[in-house]
Amino acid sequence: MAHDSSNEKQQAHELIERLPPTQLSAVVGLLEAMLDPVSRSIANAPVDDEAETEAERQAVAESKAWFVRHSGQGISHEEVLADFGFTPNDLKERKD
Repeated sequence: MAHDSSNEKQQAHELIERLPPTQLSAVVGLLEAMLDPVSRSIANAPVDDEAETEAERQAVAESKAWFVRHSGQGISHEEVLADFGFTPNDLKERKD
């Protein structure tokens, strides 16, 4: 059986026309991701199955020890933003 891509494209156009406006952005995002070569490469990349190195194990242990020493507090979102010269309001303004 031959593959009729023009028929499928027509069907896709018809389905898109039937979508409510609130769902169009999701479809556009999906299509953009499907057509973006980097996104396609990431989606098709093999799972990283390399064994963890001693250096990686040590780094994880050090980070866990840091959290224990700091009572599990970690670094606040505001502190991280401040390190980059931003405030939470800066992010809110960029979103709007």
